[in-house]
Amino acid sequence: MDFRLSEEQRDLRRGVRDLLAGRFGREALRAAVDGDGGVLDRGLWKELGEAGFFALRLPEAEGGVGLGLPEAVLVFEEAGRALLPGPLVATHVAAGAVPGAAEGTAVVTEVSPEGLVPWRDAADAVRGDAAGAVPVRSVDPLTPLHRVPGAGGPAEPVTVLLTAAEQLGTAAWCTDAAVAYARQREQFGQAIGGFQAVKHLCAGMLVRAELARAAVWAAAVTGDAVEIAGAKLLADEAAVANARDCLQVHGGMGFTWEADVHLHLKRAWVRAALVLPAGRAAEEVAAAL
Repeated sequence: MDFRLSEEQRDLRRGVRDLLAGRFGREALRAAVDGDGGVLDRGLWKELGEAGFFALRLPEAEGGVGLGLPEAVLVFEEAGRALLPGPLVATHVAAGAVPGAAEGTAVVTEVSPEGLVPWRDAADAVRGDAAGAVPVRSVDPLTPLHRVPGAGGPAEPVTVLLTAAEQLGTAAWCTDAAVAYARQREQFGQAIGGFQAVKHLCAGMLVRAELARAAVWAAAVTGDAVEIAGAKLLADEAAVANARDCLQVHGGMGFTWEADVHLHLKRAWVRAALVLPAGRAAEEVAAAL
């Protein structure tokens, strides 16, 4: 397979990254964290809809962009990199089925197979039975959660894949952040990136991120449910492990509230638990061997 991106795909990824950098950069992220994390920015949500974020895979005849899963994976990787809050995947999947979802004028969430409902109070529609939902404490300040009695139905493969793409975004961000910090932070008269232990940490992060990227991109091409489960397993591992190693590279600074690394780790934990957790993903892959 040739996994080199086309010019159109590179332009799409660049455009989404520029949009999110301008509209939800670090200042906006910190303002959201320091404010009420349960309030969704409806203006930003509508802008995403106007940019085709949610209607990306809808046919052009239905008012969509008419692209496929490979392009959606690129877009959601950028959303994960930016730590964009909100039930992005659920709204994207609901485009064309729930009025307003494609345009970004409606916020849609869903009950996960684990019985968790993110952004329940901010949503206009919930896919699945959310009766009896009660709020639970979330480790991620930008992902409010409710829990429902019992469990939801099985996660759609597209939902699993796009969540894996978000995890890939976190894995890539953490790699870049660790390398950048290792180049500028000095100890004993030289940048810490010159020390072998730090080099090994950064190299391991890159390997995990690239391995997960290959799996996610391949699953986006085939659409195979087992390959998607494997991709989610690798992406979860890359996101959580890279965030931890990024904290290690930053040292004491990484554990402060002012740093952003802990936000990526917390979001990675939540994504890993919400959709096809590692145990179930491993079982699906093993059952197909």
